[in-house]
Amino acid sequence: MQTTLRGVGVSHGVAIGEVRHMGTAVLEPPAKQIPAEDAEREQGRARQAVEAVAADLIARGNLAGGEAQHVLEAQAMMAQDPELMADVDRRIAVGSSAERGVYDAFASYRALLAGAGEYLAGRVADLDDVRNRIVARLLGVPMPGVPDSDEPYVLIARDLAPADTALLDPALVLGFVTEEGGPTSHSAILARALGVPAVVALPGAGELAEGTVVAVDGSTGEIFVEPSPEKRAALEGAAAARKAALSASTGPGATSDGHKVPLLANVGGPGDVPAALEAGAEGVGLFRTEFLFLDDSAKAPSQEKQVEAYRKVLEAFPEGRVVVRVLDAGADKPLDFLTPTDEPNPALGVRGLRTLLDHPDVLRSQLTALAEAAEGLPVYLEVMAPMVADRIDAKAFADACRDAGLQAKFGAMVEIPSAALRARSILQEVEFLSLGTNDLAQYTFAADRQVGAVSRLQDPWQPALLDLVSLSAEAAAAEGKSCGVCGEAASDPLLACVLTGLGVTSLSMGAASIPYVRATLAKHTLAQCERAAAAARAADSAEEARLAAQAVLSGE
Repeated sequence: MQTTLRGVGVSHGVAIGEVRHMGTAVLEPPAKQIPAEDAEREQGRARQAVEAVAADLIARGNLAGGEAQHVLEAQAMMAQDPELMADVDRRIAVGSSAERGVYDAFASYRALLAGAGEYLAGRVADLDDVRNRIVARLLGVPMPGVPDSDEPYVLIARDLAPADTALLDPALVLGFVTEEGGPTSHSAILARALGVPAVVALPGAGELAEGTVVAVDGSTGEIFVEPSPEKRAALEGAAAARKAALSASTGPGATSDGHKVPLLANVGGPGDVPAALEAGAEGVGLFRTEFLFLDDSAKAPSQEKQVEAYRKVLEAFPEGRVVVRVLDAGADKPLDFLTPTDEPNPALGVRGLRTLLDHPDVLRSQLTALAEAAEGLPVYLEVMAPMVADRIDAKAFADACRDAGLQAKFGAMVEIPSAALRARSILQEVEFLSLGTNDLAQYTFAADRQVGAVSRLQDPWQPALLDLVSLSAEAAAAEGKSCGVCGEAASDPLLACVLTGLGVTSLSMGAASIPYVRATLAKHTLAQCERAAAAARAADSAEEARLAAQAVLSGE
């Protein structure tokens, strides 16, 4: 008998197949004392295992490329953290085995992260995966991982580590469902990059029996258990229609009555450019430059290295618009040479622009590198600051850009509610706004974007979040300036129509989502988008907002 479950849809498409569960490994090694004379040998074993796991993560990243490569390289750095390894050595020196020392040291670090505020707590799943890989290697047991199968299947897991998600084979893994995670978790972002239908934050997903046939709708978040022939036919028909619409939709983003909505790509570096070009991106709406800095958290990359990376991206979009976000360090992206280690709540402390204003030499070096990279190119370079709170922040950033001789538009990200509420004031200092809806939702609702238990508050359809988007767009329109969205909200085709109706002037997303958004926008007029936006804002919950907008756009 068919039953329906609902989680959070994070990657478009429909997958129908039998359930297979993620494999598990022994996680906790036995607690046993080792002789003092064995300590040096055990410390060596631990270091070898850490280096092997870090090398494996980097190798997986090199194979995957793009966004996945940046995520896995960050995990490798986590494995090799000097303070963590020093703690492992101390524990082994007083009698722990290598595997037990690693396990206990990671447990201690895990507790610190879990209590250190929203951003760092969101990295606990990544830390657990690194720990499991090191301990499994030391114990000689199989790694937790994707099951072996000759037939395509739907993967079910408590959560998926980036190392597993990055190398999923879409020919075998039709889609996946997780019990934890959220719409902006690493797994969700990588699923969209792969084009694999995915649903997260589904309580009880692990109870689905092996071999059960399920249909996963990555757009609505619905899971149909043992779907009827009629339901399967309906889902397959909808998927075929969507695929045909994608193939037929080309060119710049626009509504059916010709209102232009440039569709841009979010990139982390040159490796993400080919996918963006293939998807027809009209430029870059978010160039996350922090990945260049995360290659070595002990020091900033040289100006020459920065110029090389920036120029490769700028050259790919001649006559196009490339929006660069300057270094967003702090919270979940700590850098040893920049960010404090003793903040009680890093997400609410010195991060983003605040970090750069405390280290003006780092900001000036990056702005100078951007100026040099853009020299002689016909690209439209725009540079924006993360975590702008008010006009004082905006002025400080604009002054720094001018002092560095940067010939570009200067902008501010709206990620803090105060910036949305005072957007018009901020626009007295900068020339455009870009809404980072992931962080804006997190700070608006005090809901960690990585925690599945509060996923309903991370939903970008929340009417309060739409109100803040509307305030920002209205302020930009009043000042004759632009206001884009570069958060994950832009990757939802239906929500893209609502954002357009709210007055947003461009949408930036992962490359895989661009065809879906282009095709959906092309089916509706600007007036329909505006009516859908009004209906969504009039609702009292995210689900009601989604249904209200859908009803307007479907003509119900």
